[in-house]
Amino acid sequence: MFKNYTLEVTYKKDGKPVTVSKSDDVLEIFANASEGRLDVSVKSRAETELVSAKAILPYSYRDDSRIFVNGYQSWSESREYLPCEKFKGLLGPSAIKAIRHISGISGDYHFKKYPSKKGVFHGYTLGYVRNGEICDFIGSLNERTGYTILDFNVPASRITVEKELENVKILGNYQLFSLVGVSDTYDVCFDTYFDALDIQKPRLKRLCGYTSWYNYYNRINEKIILRDLENLYKVAGDKAEIFQIDDGYQTAVGDWLSVDSVKFPSGMKYVADKIHEKGYLAGIWLAPFNCQRNSVVAKEHPDWLVKDKNGKPRLGCVGWGGAYTLDIYNPECRDYIRNFFNVILGEWGFDMVKLDFLYSACMVARNGKSRGQLMCEAVDFLRECVGEKYILGCGVPLGPAFGKFDFCRIGSDAEITFKERFYTKITNREIISTKTAIKNTLFRRGLNGRAFVNDPDVFFLRNYKVSKDSGAPEKPLGYSEKQKELLADVCSLCGGILFTSDNVGEYDEKHKAMLLKTYAPPAEKVNLVSWEGNDVIKVYTESGGKKSVWTINSATGENDKN
Repeated sequence: MFKNYTLEVTYKKDGKPVTVSKSDDVLEIFANASEGRLDVSVKSRAETELVSAKAILPYSYRDDSRIFVNGYQSWSESREYLPCEKFKGLLGPSAIKAIRHISGISGDYHFKKYPSKKGVFHGYTLGYVRNGEICDFIGSLNERTGYTILDFNVPASRITVEKELENVKILGNYQLFSLVGVSDTYDVCFDTYFDALDIQKPRLKRLCGYTSWYNYYNRINEKIILRDLENLYKVAGDKAEIFQIDDGYQTAVGDWLSVDSVKFPSGMKYVADKIHEKGYLAGIWLAPFNCQRNSVVAKEHPDWLVKDKNGKPRLGCVGWGGAYTLDIYNPECRDYIRNFFNVILGEWGFDMVKLDFLYSACMVARNGKSRGQLMCEAVDFLRECVGEKYILGCGVPLGPAFGKFDFCRIGSDAEITFKERFYTKITNREIISTKTAIKNTLFRRGLNGRAFVNDPDVFFLRNYKVSKDSGAPEKPLGYSEKQKELLADVCSLCGGILFTSDNVGEYDEKHKAMLLKTYAPPAEKVNLVSWEGNDVIKVYTESGGKKSVWTINSATGENDKN
């Protein structure tokens, strides 16, 4: 696969870019290529600022090829594409220059240009071109020196592997590429790649339970949490294993140890103890690198915040009225983060932390390090803080999380209405969407059990948007029964951590049975998933020697199996 590649390395000399394909008086280039492996490194003779590195591979696409691109982070749309499709970035008004720094805050739009013509696609860390049942797969073994971006260009008949190197300054040796190439069936490709990565395998295969977010959002309190805990136990018993508390227990994002005493008068240790009494693992959500503008930590420690090029605090996300990003390279800030993990996991007794909005740690390339290196070091720091307890990552570029997180979100948030809302057509590839959640769950299935346990997000079986006794109007959930069953089946078939946010005490007997069916390991094995265009996906499965084809319309929820 790599034997006929050409190399382009660009660096700055006297402030001007210079591109070379072999060693010169500034950089010494070392390359080793074979059919299934490409390793390229450089050695600088003096401090040198790198600009880019590209390995260009000739490739003959077929009209019926399928091109899989792995999106930038957890929520980014990730699926196969037909060669004739157009790859879309920011949509409509979200692409306007004046607002794109906000509309595109969670994606790669601030450092990667999206194509203007059909047949040009890009993804991160790994990808493939599938011709029939055979995938021509490329995967990176090192994101620590910079994100590896795979550009698939059908009109130009090539694949370009690019290293994201903004802000990188080197002196001495620096690895650019360490790539694995495999041409084989889907599972063989993923097995070969992850064997080469030689990472720690997930400690668990499957974990089922509850998370509070998608019924109440941040309007939770102790009464609601303990009621839903009791009802989950009555219905699921030991078929559930974890109960997770999401956003809403703290007084402000960033002030994690400041618990809202009106909502949780008994404190979080009390709640964790109640969860443990049921025999469940206790999980809790936090965004460890973020702090609201009005949080105590933001007000009292402005020196802990990541700054933009103008010296102003950089927004890491637009939620909660805007949240800044904590700088993990500040020693005092690192101690602050370590401390709240120690309290949450030690004194409070939680067993798993769901860590969200992690991409914010690498939005600003700084300290002479690439975004990939920043994210890898941020993930290392989180693993250090959490120790042997479980991590569920979310909103994170996936490559740095391989082998580090126990569980990881692999798709967008699911929406409480199956039909996409109007804003999905005018925003970005990370927006809340059940359609995207289904696509990502199916097309990122190769990561499950290899990189970590996949989190497909939640499934919904309830009838109302919010719990009936919440005091809110009893508006119906925006799902038909067939759409509910589709989402639950996709999550169960290709996911590994299975969450509902429903108060299962409201279920009728039919929905209680559906819950237990979703929690149970599937009997079917997925052999192939194929993008057919126009939101149609075909899933080829096998069970007991019998093969089936499941045809799904991810936009409408219509599906049938034969």
